[in-house]
Amino acid sequence: MFVDYYEILQISPNADAETVHRVYRIQAQRFHPDNKEHGDAEAFRRVYEAYQVLGDPEKRARYDEEYRRAPRRASQELFETTHPSQSVDGEKRKRLEILSILYSKRLAYPGQPSMSLRELGDVMAIPRDQLEFSLWFLKEGGFLSRTDNAHHTITMKGAELVEANTQPHQQTRLSDGSRVA
Repeated sequence: MFVDYYEILQISPNADAETVHRVYRIQAQRFHPDNKEHGDAEAFRRVYEAYQVLGDPEKRARYDEEYRRAPRRASQELFETTHPSQSVDGEKRKRLEILSILYSKRLAYPGQPSMSLRELGDVMAIPRDQLEFSLWFLKEGGFLSRTDNAHHTITMKGAELVEANTQPHQQTRLSDGSRVA
């Protein structure tokens, strides 16, 4: 699958070598695992990988040839490999699981009912980028809210949806490993 290194570094494909290097250093510092505030080993790895290609003139030239062909190929692959009913059902289950986790968190810790994107990804064992659409959908639908510090918490409407879709005696796992019925 094609990886958009320009998107990862958040630069234009027209960026000069100096800009590539400067932005890389900023992003690497931001996501370095030692950074207590924004550290993210996976994001750091992606930024480093992007810089290894875009920071080398020969590799970048080869990459740019591929980059120009990528949009057409990516959209073709998406429609050839995705079966709509599978992706829609999977997305619905994922959204309900997110709400169930946030519901359990609110029940167990009413003073701190919110969770970060990282915590949700860890509990669900899903990469954070695969949660973004689901969280957007739930937020826009009024099922969860997002705080100023980028934490998510279930709303009353979300709690009602969980209660309407939960089987008796079903349990949900919290981030600390405990289970709530």
